[in-house]
Amino acid sequence: MTKQVKVAVLGACGWMGKVHTMSYRNIPFLFGNENGTAEIGWLVDGDAKALAAAGQLVPQARTSTDWRDAVRDPSVDLVDICLPDSLHHEVAKAALEAGKHVYCEKPLANTAAEARELADLAAAKGVITRVGHAFPRNPVHDVAKDIIDSGEIGEIKLFRAAQHVDVLGDPMAPFMWRADGKLAPTGIVGDTGSHVFSFMERLVGRVSELIADCNIVTARRPVVSGFNYGKGAALTGNEEMAEVTNTDATNLLCRFRNGAMGIVDFSRVATGRKFLQTYEIYGTRGSIAYNYDEVNRLRFYTNDDRVGRQGFREIDVGPENPNYAAFLPIPNFALAEVIRSVVTGQQMWPTFESGHHITQIVDACLESSRLRQWVSIG
Repeated sequence: MTKQVKVAVLGACGWMGKVHTMSYRNIPFLFGNENGTAEIGWLVDGDAKALAAAGQLVPQARTSTDWRDAVRDPSVDLVDICLPDSLHHEVAKAALEAGKHVYCEKPLANTAAEARELADLAAAKGVITRVGHAFPRNPVHDVAKDIIDSGEIGEIKLFRAAQHVDVLGDPMAPFMWRADGKLAPTGIVGDTGSHVFSFMERLVGRVSELIADCNIVTARRPVVSGFNYGKGAALTGNEEMAEVTNTDATNLLCRFRNGAMGIVDFSRVATGRKFLQTYEIYGTRGSIAYNYDEVNRLRFYTNDDRVGRQGFREIDVGPENPNYAAFLPIPNFALAEVIRSVVTGQQMWPTFESGHHITQIVDACLESSRLRQWVSIG
């Protein structure tokens, strides 16, 4: 009999909440029923009007503007948190204490101490956890990890990475909740930097120390109701101005526990960059390189090629990877595993433990920039 997991989607009317709701509903069509299916039991959002419209699209789901209603429901198996960053710790802790499995969007928490508390509580409760570091779950990075773990590029010596968008590149781009230090205390470090940190965690290893320069590039922005990713806004010139209270951009140097060096930069103010995400990993025997613009392609170099024939080769990941094959039977892209984890009881990366490691890097960046010095990570 197919195991059905009842899910509560919190923050259901935001961009990510809509993506999650759609994804749960599509699981049987893409992955079949063998590893379980999801039933959306609750949709929760603070926008009552948008919630009413969403409820009509998912008629079997109960709705509420208070996340506590869903967390208290004994029939809910999995709580999926797509709420603003400032609520992640409080809501995840309540869900764990209620014995629920928890998926939480990144950043897992506002501080490493909060993330550590959640990871320890999850371990004590014996539940499945997952953090929304989805980019490294793209099948192309499975190939990258296999190449690294098999020793094909040798001992890693240098990691370079970047991730940039230009949503706030224009100094007159309107204020959004992601620029509010109360709703998003870690700013671009937790929002975008954590994506890069997830690649570091999965592919290279733990960071031991770093030095970071975090900066607010534009201090004040006009307030336009409803502005967010994917939503334009016309200015009248009479808008009130709001203070940007978290960081827009960061450059950092780091050292990994395995001795490798790292150079990383990320921002939300890189004019013209709609979405740039790259990494390069250099080892003693070879290297790999990735660019999101070629989402299923990895570039691989090896010293084992004979002299005169050495050069980067392109590896296009395709349906030989089962997650990829579920989406396309021909070479080109992929997603989804949390329901399988709940059904089988098997944790899959990235868990809350991984989320804690990544949040430690976020913490260290902010502390290093404040102190203007290197910071060690335990």
